[in-house]
Amino acid sequence: QVQLVESGGGLVQAGGSLRLSCAASGSIFSINGMGWYRQAPGKQRELVASIASGGGTNYADSVKGRFTISRDNAKNTVYLQMNSLKPEDTAIYFCNAVVGIYIHWGQGTQVTVSS
Repeated sequence: QVQLVESGGGLVQAGGSLRLSCAASGSIFSINGMGWYRQAPGKQRELVASIASGGGTNYADSVKGRFTISRDNAKNTVYLQMNSLKPEDTAIYFCNAVVGIYIHWGQGTQVTVSS
């Protein structure tokens, strides 16, 4: 089992920045990729960014050039640095971890961007 705890969400003005953190515990040695997803009211959950165990990254087109995903293996933590935030980035942000065929999710953290 893997437990994920997100933090770092909040309210920010458009153009501002936030850094989300996701701390993993449990069977962390078995984690392959990790990622950040978001879900806005009335919309489906969508991929924001992911990072593979080897460090390769992938981003949604809507956040390329503004968001950066990184991973600190020593701290078992994955980060999402979000710059130049827009009102359309407002959503609940979820961290996930892929372990074999299973996907584990955190509880989510709210990000609200005011115009």
